[in-house]
Amino acid sequence: MASAVEELQKDLEEVKVLLEKATRKRVRDVLTAEKSKVETEIKNKMQQKAQRKAEALDSEKPAAVVAPITTGYTVKISNYGWDQSDKFVKIYVTLAGVHHVPAENVQVHFTERSFDLLVKNLNGKNYSMIVNNLLKPISVEGSSKKVKTDTVIVLCRKKAENTRWDYLTQVEKECKDKEKPSYDTETDPSEGLMNVLKKIYEDGDDDMKRTINKAWVQSREKQAKGDTEF
Repeated sequence: MASAVEELQKDLEEVKVLLEKATRKRVRDVLTAEKSKVETEIKNKMQQKAQRKAEALDSEKPAAVVAPITTGYTVKISNYGWDQSDKFVKIYVTLAGVHHVPAENVQVHFTERSFDLLVKNLNGKNYSMIVNNLLKPISVEGSSKKVKTDTVIVLCRKKAENTRWDYLTQVEKECKDKEKPSYDTETDPSEGLMNVLKKIYEDGDDDMKRTINKAWVQSREKQAKGDTEF
């Protein structure tokens, strides 16, 4: 059975074929948008697959590699709040007693589109929070952290000040965009493409319908030929 990524890659190839055949601007715009959407879905699924593989490899590491001084285990932080000002995006993480641990035990590593928070040896446990694919770039040099009573505040300095972030990460934005009224792709990755093509076909003139029919047949013949060549 083909994986979701393989199905999406087949959809992408089909969109590319149709895009090559299309001549009308409106049709090309729709197909170009669908091409970008499918490419984004493929990228996200590949990242998820790589992350799951990395986590699996980490879990297979022998206990002997862990330094004896390590205390407790690491808890992944999933609950947090955030807001923003003209210059900063602020992430609030509540951890009881965090203000009592040594300052060097609270570490934050920033990149232009991510940050990694690690709190060591808090009540016998380590706490980790990794946020990738921030919605917009941040200034690594201008970003920092603050430790308040039972709270760590991660301060991400906006690279473009006076701009509003509607979401913390690009993934959140894409998830929200998918929730907006659009073509239903919940059950099958191919359904969104099918609905796009159906709408173009129904709204198109006779020349457009003939173009789509020809491209569809050529795409299917090419796919069938590829499936039988072993």
